[in-house]
Amino acid sequence: MFRTSRKTKESGSPSFDDLLAENEVALHDGPATTMIAMTTWQKRDWQQFYELARRPWRRHRPPRPVYPSGLNRVAPAQGYSLSELDDAGVDLDLAERLGLPVDAGRIGAYGPNVTVLREFIRSNRHPL
Repeated sequence: MFRTSRKTKESGSPSFDDLLAENEVALHDGPATTMIAMTTWQKRDWQQFYELARRPWRRHRPPRPVYPSGLNRVAPAQGYSLSELDDAGVDLDLAERLGLPVDAGRIGAYGPNVTVLREFIRSNRHPL
């Protein structure tokens, strides 16, 4: 944007070269002048957005723990018990990095939870 309200000392109005020099300095002043405000999305922006939204998850979501609640029934649990994590070979740091829910108050290990945890850990290993 040109500044036209400023006047030079020699004449009443600034010359084109003065305006150009002022704007070059204004462009390189700091981060406030280099910020680009995007008001509306163009067609290409929408295409990129929907392309990203359609992509599958890079990682599998962590499995939800369950606990037996009666004959042939299971109910969702708040998190895996410490003994289930230990049986599956997962420490607390790894569980936190993988996003596994942990419930320190639960006691005991439910076999299907341990099996699911082992499969989840095996599928999330990164090859060297």
